Amino acid sequence: MTHLNKKPRLEKNLKVNHIDDLPDDLVISILRKLSSSASSPSDFLNVLIICKRLNRLALHPLVLSRAGPQTLAVTAEKWSDSAHRFLKLCVNAGNIDACYALGMIRFYCLQNHVSGASLMARAAIKSHAPALYSLSVIQFNGSGGNKSDKNLRAGVALCARSAYLGHVDALRELGHCLQDGYGVPRDVAEGRRLLIQANARELAVSLKSREEKTLTGPVQEIRPVNRFMKGWFDSGRVVLAEGLRMCSHGGCGRPETRSHEFRRCSVCGKVNYCSRGCQALDWRGEHKMECAPLDLWVAEAAIGDLDDDVDAVEVENHAAR
Repeated sequence: MTHLNKKPRLEKNLKVNHIDDLPDDLVISILRKLSSSASSPSDFLNVLIICKRLNRLALHPLVLSRAGPQTLAVTAEKWSDSAHRFLKLCVNAGNIDACYALGMIRFYCLQNHVSGASLMARAAIKSHAPALYSLSVIQFNGSGGNKSDKNLRAGVALCARSAYLGHVDALRELGHCLQDGYGVPRDVAEGRRLLIQANARELAVSLKSREEKTLTGPVQEIRPVNRFMKGWFDSGRVVLAEGLRMCSHGGCGRPETRSHEFRRCSVCGKVNYCSRGCQALDWRGEHKMECAPLDLWVAEAAIGDLDDDVDAVEVENHAAR
């Protein structure tokens, strides 16, 4: 006989899964928001292991197409076939950030130049500023080919489009091209104006970062793809062929694809840069204190002794920066 005041015992193994009660379109909408705002790949990928339904819906093209740069920011240490497949799924879903990221990884790290350039071109067609700038660097250097493959006019055109879309590195590169008359008629005044504009935008980002992170030192943003490339080659996973060098700017991570592809500092001859923008940033950040300038006649003699494939940087550029 059951006592009247005795409460019925709850079943210990009773589990209620409210996710199953939600319609698919609502779950997809939530996952789209998560994929676009996640601060790291793990924030989003942890959803895949919760249950089979979330695993299926999280890989829906509508979700992957909205994945943001931080969601796609795979590190070199955690690179695997599954990470590669995830990026390819995002590419197939039409995600232009994934096209750019996987394009850079394939071009520089996996040394698949055709596929990498093709993916970056897909992003550039949709006005992806970093992809446009990366393609301009490839055109300036003739990366993935011979010196004869350089196309300075195409490089300037891509750089100008990227700068118009607000990419600071492209704005700085275009300013130096105008100052030096590199691939475009020389216009020193316009070049200086663009460089001032690039420095102002960079300062604004730096000040904002300091306010958010309460930092006291200089802030230098390293983009996820550049961090991946730097980590890829620093880890020793791939050894560059003999005679190939890395860009000396710490925030770049680009390697040469052929010998003597990058510009060499005409003062000390110890550092190399994939672009004028990287040279300017490294000069202000570190190289200015490390470079040991020689007399002008020694520098000119050194420039004369360089291989024809080397585009030496003008000595005067150091004073301008």
